[in-house]
This record gives sequence, structure tokens and C-alpha cells, in this order.
Amino acid sequence: MRHIPLIKPYITQEVKDKVIEVLDSGHLTEGPVTRELEKAFKNYIGCSHAIAVTSCTTGLEVALRVLEICPGDEVIVPDYTYPATANVVNIVGATAVIVDVNPDTMLIDYDAVERAITKKTKTIIPVSIFGNPLNYERLNLIKSKNNLKIIEDAACSIGAAYRNSKVGTFADISVFSLHPRKFITTGEGGIITTDNDAWANWMNSYKHFGMGPTKSLSPVIENPSPLMGEVRWGCKTRESIRFDMIGTNYKLSNLQAAVGVVQMQHVDTLLTKRKQLADKYVKLLKDCLSVRIPKITTYGEHSYQSFCVFVEKRDEVIKKMKENGIETQIGTYSLHMHKAFNDNPLVSINGDMKGSRYAFEHCLTLPLYHEITDVEQKYVVDNLITAVKNLEG
Repeated sequence: MRHIPLIKPYITQEVKDKVIEVLDSGHLTEGPVTRELEKAFKNYIGCSHAIAVTSCTTGLEVALRVLEICPGDEVIVPDYTYPATANVVNIVGATAVIVDVNPDTMLIDYDAVERAITKKTKTIIPVSIFGNPLNYERLNLIKSKNNLKIIEDAACSIGAAYRNSKVGTFADISVFSLHPRKFITTGEGGIITTDNDAWANWMNSYKHFGMGPTKSLSPVIENPSPLMGEVRWGCKTRESIRFDMIGTNYKLSNLQAAVGVVQMQHVDTLLTKRKQLADKYVKLLKDCLSVRIPKITTYGEHSYQSFCVFVEKRDEVIKKMKENGIETQIGTYSLHMHKAFNDNPLVSINGDMKGSRYAFEHCLTLPLYHEITDVEQKYVVDNLITAVKNLEG
């Protein structure tokens, strides 16, 4: 039977050679290859700082900590998102205020955000879900009016843009994922972007056990030792290292970064291909009224981390597609439906979540990866249309 997976990581011989190079060097922990990845990301996004961390989740946590979000504070998050977006708020001891999303875009409902703001609100964590950029102009108006900060959960949004500027330059802090379902991956990992020098300095120190920098924000590498690790945060010798605050270990290893470094060299090619594949799906589906495609933000450029559609009887469609060798998936989760976010003193659910529930029950993710062929895409769409029509009957 034909098998079409949901996604395939872009792993070429060039990627494998870079990983072998790191293995042969003996310096596997964070170091110069991680710096290469951060530099590539910074240059691509157009931000002042890019900081590699162990995951998007830990990156969001670090972002909350640098903004001094703590118990008693409220942080607004969308209901339709992966649990990590709200989890990190509770991890720092703050209250996650959960609001609905727009059922057409699956992005946070900006009116619901405004209704949820109180004197305790300090931050909003909107999600540019599946690679669809946010309405940053609307968010900035809300931010300015209420003296708030914005941390963007940009987990899926490498390459997405708004008014010709890349996602990662609009929010106070943005955090990207490098999970294998993302088309730029390091296995596990994340990248924090910001233009604020002081915040970048603090976040770099925090992820290095609270190690204090000297003159620069970048580690000084001199005669790196495999035992000590490639990173000596602002220090030239082991004896001169100082710890200025309590921190933790959220470093991204050279070994992981090696995969992402090579992929970033091809990011524009990969992104262009994803957009072409998405356009192909749109054309193939244009005459099927039973399959609805989510709306893209006005002035936005979708990165198509995932290509999603809305269908009736979504779970039954997934089952039918699987029977024909096609891997599909739900979009993500509606948080208010889960135990972790009910009867939780650090969670406040605001509204009826109609938009979120619609997205959860109807969103279907189709296979999308660099190597998928025209024949395979047509096979996916033909089976999708058949499944939907049969279930209608």
C-alpha cells in the first residue's frame, strides 16, 4: 500500500556530513556551531538577537522570566494552541487567562483579548498558528493602550511575514520551535528573538546557569575543552567564570545545531517549495465546497508549516485517509477541554470558546514536505474529497 507521511524532515547528505564533522570534533555541547545557527537565524529574521534554547517551551519560559512575570500576574493566551503556550505561564507561577480564537483564521480573538485585560494583566502570548502571521498592528494598539508586553509563540512561523517583514521582528520577544515537525529542525530546540540588548543578555546568562558575561553578549571561545564545553559565557578561563544569578541549563548542543545550520542555508528554497505545494493544494481543492481553507491574515504571508483545512466529521476523515495510506492529523488542542486547565487556580477561562471548539473539531492537517510529488498530492486530495463526500451521505 502507498504510504504518504504527514511530514519528512529535510535530512540530506550535507546535513549528515555536518553532524559527522561535529562528532569528529569531540565538542558536542553548545559552542561555535550553535553560534552559527543563531547568526543564521538573526540574519534571516532581521532581529538584533537570536538565542538558541532546548525547545520553544523553555524559550517561552525564559521570555516570561526576563519580563519578571510572577505569581499574581496574568498572561493572556489563546485556547486553541498546544498546551505549552499556557503551561509556561503556570510554570512561572502566573495565571493563564485563556481566550477564544477566530474560527476562520484560528488566531487569537483580539476583541476577546481586550475584554480579558485587567489590572493584573502583564503580557499577551498570541500564537501565529501553523505559520499564519498575526495582525501585529491590532496587537500593538492593544499593547500601547494597556502598557503590556507581547511574547509571540511563533513555534510554527519560521519564514512567515507581515507587510514584508519577517515574523520574529514584531513582538517584544518571539520564540520559534525547531521540533521535527518544523521544516527547519534540530530534533528538539528553539530560538528566541528580540531587539532588546538587556533582555538578550539576561536570557543568555539564565540559560547558562546564571553565568555572567564580560564585555560582549557572545561567549569567548579560546582553546575549547570537551570536558568544559564549548561555551564559556563571557569568560576566557575557568577560573574567571562568575555566576551572577540563579540560572539553569537550556543550552542547544553543537550536535543538534549542526542539522539546523545546514537547513538554514536552504531556508528560502524550502519555504518557496512549501508555498508552491500549498498553492497546489488550494487549486486541487477549489471546486470542493465541503472542504474549507482557513483564511490568511490580511497583509500576511503564510509559511505553511502545516497545510490545514476544515472538514465535517474530521476524525472519521482521518480514519478513512489512514486506511488508504495517508497520514493526516488534527490541528492542535482546545485547552479548555482538558483536565490540566480545569479546576486549576492558575487558569481563568474567559468565554464560551466556540471558535476554539470549531477549530478543534474541524481542523485537519494534510501531508506537506519538500519531497511530496504532484501525483502524491493529487492522491491525497482525491482521497480527501471521496472521504468527505461519502461521510456526507
